[in-house]
Amino acid sequence: MRTSALFLACSVLLTLPFITISAPCQTISSPQAESENSMEGIVVSATRDTLVVRTDDNQFHLFTYDRNSVRARSLARGARVRVAAGSGDENGTRLASSVTVLDAKAADSGATGTQAAPIPPKIREIESDIKRESRRWRAGVRAGGAFDPELFMFGVQSEMGPIFHPRVFFRPNAEFAFGEVTDLVALNLEAVYRFPASSRRGVWTPYLGGGPSLTFIHQNFEKGRQIDFGNFDYETGLNILAGMQSRRGTFVELKTSLYSGPAPKLRLIFGYNF
Repeated sequence: MRTSALFLACSVLLTLPFITISAPCQTISSPQAESENSMEGIVVSATRDTLVVRTDDNQFHLFTYDRNSVRARSLARGARVRVAAGSGDENGTRLASSVTVLDAKAADSGATGTQAAPIPPKIREIESDIKRESRRWRAGVRAGGAFDPELFMFGVQSEMGPIFHPRVFFRPNAEFAFGEVTDLVALNLEAVYRFPASSRRGVWTPYLGGGPSLTFIHQNFEKGRQIDFGNFDYETGLNILAGMQSRRGTFVELKTSLYSGPAPKLRLIFGYNF
């Protein structure tokens, strides 16, 4: 019975990313090439990862970049630019393919004679989410449940990167778990690969990952047991995981442990990266 349940869980774990990215890939791959167009406007906000432009009709547009985007190293607020970009995502954010400075100190024609409208709060919110996601170091928390044996889990984690590749991130974490007869402390040296379907355009990003696990396990079948850290047994294992992470930092993850003795066969984890 346990073998069948483990096989089913592993099957779900391995197929999850491919189910979740099939639809986004269809909507992202071709529209940019087919519907890319350009617009002119005044720069009202520019960061390493985002650009907000106000057009002459006083409308605001939020753009992001990727490795293939052509742009100036710095864009000053108030400069007039021409931006070529594909179609917008569900939040209206567009991926800019090129940004050309037309006038470094242009007058804001959209504000001539009238007071310029402030940047909409929704655009500010999305811009803040993208900036948060692009940090090279982030701390986070996690909690969830483990099965076989059944445990309640909580922990902390860190995310660093990208390393070696633009979509690879090192994510070490520590997990603490306890149950009816089992207590566990695990140090997981994991790395994850985020699929390119995200590219800062989608709200949710699927990922796969894995890494070694340094696990300390204590089991006691006696009633009224007390935790004694001197009785913990050490196991080295291998973790394999898959999950989804939102632009705002929330993530959900399935993980299984191999070669680690009585460690949980499956873990369902929810967390947040600050």
